[in-house]
Amino acid sequence: MARITEQTRVRNEHAIRSAMDRLLRGEVPEGGRCDLKTLAAEAGVTRTAFYPKKNPDGTTRPGPYQHLAAEFTRRLKAMQGTGATADPRDSQISRLKDANTVLAQRLQAQEKQLKELMAFRQLALSRLAAQHLEIERLRAQCVTRAQAPAQAVTRLLPNASLGMVTSITSAATPRRQESDNAGGPDTSRPRC
Repeated sequence: MARITEQTRVRNEHAIRSAMDRLLRGEVPEGGRCDLKTLAAEAGVTRTAFYPKKNPDGTTRPGPYQHLAAEFTRRLKAMQGTGATADPRDSQISRLKDANTVLAQRLQAQEKQLKELMAFRQLALSRLAAQHLEIERLRAQCVTRAQAPAQAVTRLLPNASLGMVTSITSAATPRRQESDNAGGPDTSRPRC
């Protein structure tokens, strides 16, 4: 490859420095990044000009713009050291990572709360089922106690008629007290 003229080198260095300044100000082109590849594309030079070259004898020589690549890298690291980012995508990535961390923590908290609520629900259902069984047992006990006087009469008087058993059992069952509210409905509970 032919060597470039001094005039072309100066013009390219000027283009690289202006592209470097634009990139470090955050004027990153669409689809680009704040890196050497984009710097070369913006300046209109090949990227290989930023890297050392090999001579035919195996020794290396610096690339024509390697000193500018080192300056760009140094300035970029200095910016990042202060917390500033030249590439808006880098700041967006950082912001999205932070948001992702917050959302992950919220999700963990909600999963923990959901497990606690499911355990509480299971406990409440178990208690309701136990209370329902107890109510059914007490109802059956009340029915058994209410039927006991009628069964006792039929055992004592096997030839008694149904009307006679009903009148005997109703006479043996204590009456409910009348409500204080003479005209209103009876709100007292039946007793077993």
